Amino acid sequence: MKALITGASSGIGRDIAKELSERGVELILVARRTDRLNELANELKVKADVITCDVSSQEECMRLYEAVKPMDIDILVNNAGFGLFGFFSESDLNRELEMVDVNIKAVHILTKLFLQDFKKKDSGYILNVASSAAFLPGPLLSVYYATKAYVLRLSEAIYEELKREKSRVSISVLCPGPVRTEFDKTANVKFSVKGLESRQVAKTAVKGMFSKKLIIIPGFLMKAARILERFLPEKWLLKAAYHMQKRKA
Repeated sequence: MKALITGASSGIGRDIAKELSERGVELILVARRTDRLNELANELKVKADVITCDVSSQEECMRLYEAVKPMDIDILVNNAGFGLFGFFSESDLNRELEMVDVNIKAVHILTKLFLQDFKKKDSGYILNVASSAAFLPGPLLSVYYATKAYVLRLSEAIYEELKREKSRVSISVLCPGPVRTEFDKTANVKFSVKGLESRQVAKTAVKGMFSKKLIIIPGFLMKAARILERFLPEKWLLKAAYHMQKRKA
């Protein structure tokens, strides 16, 4: 098998690469930081190709797809993404639009293109990395939360379409809570609760993907929070989310 992973240079993407390599899956590692990718490729036990690509660019996404199309990819992991902290009225518009391009547009493009190929051969796995943020509105991280909600809902809709078509193609969406990665540094926040280890999240993600699980939520705390959210009024959730995010400043 062969997998393509975006955002593979650090965090969850890097550790998903390690987990897949332990299962003998050949890899195509994609990110902007070539040095990090080469370093990771040298650590892995399997053949790993490195492609430097900025998925915030639609043209780069298309170039990436065309470059790997002849390689007969079996697994797509859409992991690239970042966040930005602050009041919506004050946060940087250009940075937010870049976030939309990475967190939504790139996921949309690559999911569609690879899904079409997977359906033709009636096999393949797609793992879209969202967040527990996808289940809630997120004051002070509003755009990030909204982008992850898009990833979740798109993945769920595709899952049902594939089920109706009796397709053997699988799509899963990973929705972790805080994870110890570079996310907090990029978003300029500090998590108010202790994050999970990235490698453990990756292990859960890969296991869930191969089990064809739709929504993968690592950790008991996030699973319990997800259940609780269903019973609380929307405005209570808004207040709770605001205070939770404010503690990250």
